[in-house]
Amino acid sequence: MKEIIPGQKAEVYTKVTSDKLAVAVGSGSLKVFATPSMAALMEEAACAAVKPFLESSETTVGTSLHIEHTAATPKGMIVTAEAEVISVNGREITFQVSAQDETGQIGHGIHKRFVVHADKFQAKTDIKTIENHS
Repeated sequence: MKEIIPGQKAEVYTKVTSDKLAVAVGSGSLKVFATPSMAALMEEAACAAVKPFLESSETTVGTSLHIEHTAATPKGMIVTAEAEVISVNGREITFQVSAQDETGQIGHGIHKRFVVHADKFQAKTDIKTIENHS
C-alpha cells in the first residue's frame, strides 16, 4: 500500500432506476432511492478514492458506516456520492461521505474501510463455508 494522505477524494454517480428503489430492495414500500442504494454508492466512492494507492493484491473492506439519509430522491434522477479521506491509521481509512441528487444533498456520514490482501481475506472467509458444510 502506498501512503494514503487525507484529502484524497472520489466521486461516483448513478441514475435512480427501479432496482435501486426502496420497494425493490426491501427497505421500504415507496418508489424512492433506497437508503441501502445510497450506502452502496457512498462505499463505491470510498473504494474509488483509495484504489490508486493499493497494490494489485490489495483491496478494502467496509467495517463501519454511519450515515443519515436526509432527503428522498425519485426514480429517474442522478445521485452523486463523494468520499474524502479524513484520516488514516495504519490500514484503517476513515472517510467523510455525502450524496446529492439534482436538487441538493440527500445524505452524509462517516465510513471506515480496512486495507486487506484480497486472496488471504477471501480464503479466510471461504473457510467458513467449508467448516459449516463438512
